[in-house]
Parts: sequence; structure tokens; C-alpha cells
Amino acid sequence: MSFILSQETGYLIFIGGGLIMTLLVLLLIFVDTKWLGTRKTFEWFSTAGRNIKSGLLASSVISAWIWAATLLESSTVAYKYGISGPFWYAAGASIQIILFAVIALELKKRSPSSHTFTEFLYLRLGKFGHKIFLLFALLANSIVTAMLVLGGAAALNALTGIDITIACFIIPLSIVMYTYFGGLKATFFADYLNTSLIFIVILILVSSIYFYNPNIGGITGLFEDLQLASTINPVEGNSGGSFLTLASVGALIFGIINIIGNFGTVFVDQAFWQRAIASRPKSLIKGFFIGGLAWFSIPFALATSLGLAAIALHLDLSSSEVSHGLVAPITISSLLGEVGGILILTMLFTAVTCAGSAELVAFSSLFTFDVYRTYFKPSASGRQLMRVSKYSVLVFGLGIALLSLSLFYIGLNLQYIYLSMGILIGSAVGPISLSLVWEKTNKMSASLSALLGLLSGVFVWLFSAYYLYGNISVLSTSHDIPLLLGNLTSFTTGFAFVILGSLIKPDNFNFNITKQRIVVAEERIRSLIKEDSDEMLLKKRTLFGYKYGTIFTLLLVVIWPLPLFFSGYIFSFEFFLFWIILSIVWTIAAACFLIVKPLVESKREISTVISNVIMVIRSKLYFRNFNKPASSLKSKSDTSHFESSINTANKRILVAVDGSMASIRALDYVSHTFQPDSVIYVVHVIEWTDDHEDNIEYDTELIKRIEKEGRLVLSSILMKNPRRCERIVKVGDPAKKIIKTANDLNVDMIVLGTKGLGNSNDLGHVTKKILIESNKPVLLLN
Repeated sequence: MSFILSQETGYLIFIGGGLIMTLLVLLLIFVDTKWLGTRKTFEWFSTAGRNIKSGLLASSVISAWIWAATLLESSTVAYKYGISGPFWYAAGASIQIILFAVIALELKKRSPSSHTFTEFLYLRLGKFGHKIFLLFALLANSIVTAMLVLGGAAALNALTGIDITIACFIIPLSIVMYTYFGGLKATFFADYLNTSLIFIVILILVSSIYFYNPNIGGITGLFEDLQLASTINPVEGNSGGSFLTLASVGALIFGIINIIGNFGTVFVDQAFWQRAIASRPKSLIKGFFIGGLAWFSIPFALATSLGLAAIALHLDLSSSEVSHGLVAPITISSLLGEVGGILILTMLFTAVTCAGSAELVAFSSLFTFDVYRTYFKPSASGRQLMRVSKYSVLVFGLGIALLSLSLFYIGLNLQYIYLSMGILIGSAVGPISLSLVWEKTNKMSASLSALLGLLSGVFVWLFSAYYLYGNISVLSTSHDIPLLLGNLTSFTTGFAFVILGSLIKPDNFNFNITKQRIVVAEERIRSLIKEDSDEMLLKKRTLFGYKYGTIFTLLLVVIWPLPLFFSGYIFSFEFFLFWIILSIVWTIAAACFLIVKPLVESKREISTVISNVIMVIRSKLYFRNFNKPASSLKSKSDTSHFESSINTANKRILVAVDGSMASIRALDYVSHTFQPDSVIYVVHVIEWTDDHEDNIEYDTELIKRIEKEGRLVLSSILMKNPRRCERIVKVGDPAKKIIKTANDLNVDMIVLGTKGLGNSNDLGHVTKKILIESNKPVLLLN
């Protein structure tokens, strides 16, 4: 059998791409921690500092929601049902993101310090309920990640011939590499890069199909081919058997299954809660709404073009190829050859790695907080939690490879898993949502309703398959009607049981408990949470979310599609042209926003990084041109000459003092040289390992005693005019603390000795570091 791409190309994209992504993420993390002051704590690893803005959040939401199924299964339903398939795929998976934003904001209101949604449920529902929903959350993680790996492995095998067994291990490896080092913050960085790349590739593919490929003949040729295909091979259940109609019974059934199943994989998936937790309340609604609407354009544009192109080309695809989601890669390879194969495989790589990384971090958080810390070591330090998180990433990566391989060998393909996931986890949606928004939710009925809903859904699924097809097998349970009945039963009974139980025996839960008993160790994060606890702001955001969440939901699944369904309307060429142009314009608008918005929001950080890069370059040139970069002010003439070259009108000067003669001379020089109305900040940094920051709650008293001793040291230093002097003591890495203090105080200049108390013959190591990393003018004195 011949393949579009060589195996070497497949390995290069997935393994080489994984390495490149890891290096890029590590570089971004280096910049973030080195020049933007971010500390690598457990909060950083698991919640990204809880300060993600709306543009980056929207990009990350899209990236987490671009599964292999988004690129593969959406094209499959277009191939099966025509233009209605990708619309129901897009609408049926966008509304959950929009509605989830409102429920996620409720978590921010009820339990602002939570790291996982199950951490909240531990206090809300007790240990029994916590264990139940923890199992559902882990099941959701496993299903989603298995789908990612299976879809990617099938496409990799179809395009390159790489054995699926090997592919099932290659794909998790590429995901684990950068997730292990960077945690959730790395995922956000990678999400932006990958989302931008995917939208660019989508626009290239869609443009080539509609406007440049001679085999299609443009939009006109595609329309004529679809009309011919409708005549030759009419679609059962479609109006007039046409591929050009939303009046499709099969697509509607798929749409209902899609909507129910995706409620489960959003509301029960910690990956989306993680993104909500990582964002600030003012960014949450906007980020998720924009993410959901922008994501709509991906299946709407890409799957419509690829699925309809497959029909127009009359591709002879086997049922196995269709069920494994290979319509998209085979179609694009037929149209664009090797280039098309590389493009679709690159898109799959980015989709699988980004969504997979989100699932890895989600599993890591669940295991670390809800298993290890809750049941094994409640007093675990930040360093211990970080270690457990990283180990769990490695274990889950290996485990998911084995799970995906097992599912493949028992005959469960991408399509089967995608359509059945609502049966397995949909029953948990109701209890989770009502536990957050309704204080009368009974904790026992909430816990049991998820289990009863699951059992009811599975029973109806299997019974209907047996009743309709005479047996229970993978084939019989993969038909539309059993899947529809099973999904509906699981989802509705989950809601019904919890409402019924709560009406019979209502609780009266006080949500202040979850606000007070879940805390974070880092003072900076606590301050941020306190700043975001404005009840009026949260109430306005919640009302906004409920209002526009309802409007968008009705628009996408009722107002837009149902009139076209019930009218039986078959698209004219003019309406088809409008539909295609709308999908392209929607995609361009989404791409522009998602690429530009995060850059605009981060302009201050980008400016800081550019300034630091320029400073590094200048310092390198400085060290290259001068053997001794610091001029010694030995004679009176040297001093007066140097004084004339600096701006003595600076108003705010920071002087670093460590007790060395050079630093004392520097302080004396400043007190005699600068204007009388200048403010001099004398900073003394007591060198201390950064490890204390992971356990700040245990070391507070010790740090206070050390700072007190430092102030005694500074108080013994005499100055010409002490009234214009402020003495500051810091504990930590000297260079970092001096730079941060200078930035916080917005000083005009940093003054320090060429070397401190160390034995350096030239510049001290602290001095060198400040010269390289600070964006403030630095004056060195011997």
C-alpha cells in the first residue's frame, strides 16, 4: 500500500514538532520567570497565577476544544449528511463553551480559591460525593485523551503508514514533553501558538478548495457536483435526498447526541474548569464567549469544505476509513498531494498536543489536589505538590497510550467513542451545575443521581440496541437510535433525580464555607482573589452571562437551523454562496482576533521583554569592548568628569548596600552628588534561598526576624541628609530583589558598587546580573 507521506515525515512532525514546541515553551517560560518576575510555584504550575486575560483565555479555550474529532469527525458527518453535518457539529459543541462560562463564574463566586471543581464538591457534597464526581472527572479525562490519541494515530497511520501501536505511544510522548516542564502556563503559551497556526492552515486549505483547486472548479463547480451527487446517491432522511439542505433527520439526530455528549465533556472535564480558575472574573465570560463563537468557525468552515469536497470528488471510502475519521486527510491529500498531507498532519499534531496537554494538566491537578492532598497528605508543601503533579503527568501519559491501544484492539473507533461519551459522563452535568447554583441541592441525591443516571443511560442504550438489532455488540450499539436514547436518558435522569431528591429533602448549604475553608498559600494570589471579590462586579458579570448565553444558545440551535429544517429548504446557488462566504468571513474574523488580541493585552510585558533583550545585547557589547566595564573613580578629576556625564537631576535613586566598602562609598557619593530634593532608597538584601516562597506560611516569623536584623544594619549607616532617605530591607535573591524594588518604586537610577562582599576580582555576580537584566540606568562605583 502506498502512502501520501513517508514514515520519516510522520516522525519528524510528531517527534520533531514536540521537541520544537518544548523548546519554544521553555524559552517563553524562561522569559516569563526571568524578566517578568513570575515565580515557579505550584500555583504557577496548576493555575497559571490566576491572571490570564480574555484574549489568551479565548485562544486556550479553542485549543482545548480542538480535538482530533474537531478536524476529523466533523468532516465525516459532512461526508455522510452533507452541509447540515458540520453545522450541527459546530452548533452542538459551541453552546456548551458559552453556557459553561456562567457556571464557571459561579465557582469563582462560591469558591474563589479552588484549584479544581471537585475540590469545591468535597466541601459541598462530602467525601462520598467527592469520590463519585472525582471518578467522573477522571473518566472524562480518559475518554477525551483517548479520542485525541486514537484520532491522531489513525490519521498518522493512514497518511504515513506508521504502525498504530507505535503512533499510540508517539503522540502522548509529544504531549508530555512540554507539559512536564511548564504546567498550565506552558499550555497557555502553546495554545496561543497552536491556535494561531491552526487558523492560518485552515484558511489556506479552505481557500485552496474553494478558489484555486482545478479538481473542484470553485464554488460553482462544487455546487454543481453536489447536485449531481444528490441525484446519483441521495441521502436517506435528507430533504429531496440532497446534500445541500439542513433538513436532515440523520444530521439532527447526530446534533442532539452531539449537544448532550459535549455537555458532559465540558462540564465534567477539569481542563475547562482549569482555564476558568486561571482567569480573572472580568475576563472569564468574555474569554469563553469569544472562544466558543470563534471555535464555531472551525468545523463550520473546514469540515464543510473538506466533507463536501470528498462528496464532489466521488471518493470511494470504506466504512472503516469513515468510522476512523479519515475523510479529511484522504480528501486533502487527494486535492493537494504531499503538501496537503503535511498541512493536515501538522494541524492534527497541534490539535492533539494542545488539547492533550490540557488534559494532562487537568489529570495532574485532580490527582494532586483531590487524591494525594485530600486523602494521603493534607499538609503537603508546595514543593511536594509540584513533584507529585509532574510525576502524575508522566504516569497519565503512559497510561493513556495503553488505554488508546486497548480501545483500538477491541474495535472501538473515534466515531464510536465520540458518540457514546454522553452516556458515560452526561449524568454528572446536572448534579455538578445544581450543586454550584442551588443551595437547596441535597448532597446525597446529587451524588446518587449521577450514578443512577449513568446506569439508566447504559441500560437504555444496550436494551434498545438489543431490541432493535437482536444482539448487543459494538456494531448494534453504534447505531443512531440506541446512542440517541442512551444519551438522552443519561443526561435527563441526572437532572431529574437530583431535583426530585432536593425537593423532597432540601439542604440549606452556606456557600461561605467554601469561601473560607479553601485557601491558597501565596500572598500574591490571595491579594488577587480579594481584589476580584467585588460582589457587584460578579453579579453584573453573572447576569451578562445568563442573558447572552441564552441568546447565543437559542440563535445557534433554534433560531438559525430549525426554520431551515422544518421548511425542507434545499440551498439555491445564491444561498450556498452566501453560506460559504459567511463561513470564510467568520473564520478570518476569528483568526484576526485570536492572533492580535493576546498581543495587544500583553503589550506591557512584550515591551519589558524587548527592553531586556536590548539591555542584554548592550551589556554583551559593553563587556566585549572593555576589559573592565566599571570605571574606577580614583582621582578628583576622574570624579568631576564622570559627574558631568550623568544626570544629577534624577529625583529617585536606589542605592544597593551590602556592607562592602564599595557599596558604602557608592552611598556616600550619591548623598553628596545628587540634588537636595532627590529621594534616596537604601536597599539591603539579605540573601536567602527562594525555597521559602513555596512554604511561606511556615517561615513568616523567621523572615520577620531576619528583616528586623537587616534594618538594624541599615540604621547604623550615617548619611549626609537622612531626611531624604528611605531604608528598605528585602529577603531573597539579591539581584532579583534589587531589580524588582527598582521597578516597583519607579526609580530613575540604580547605584551600586562594582563588587560586594564576594572575592570577585572584577564585577561581582550580583552586579553583573543587574547590568544584564535591569531596564533601569545603572551607575557602578568602586
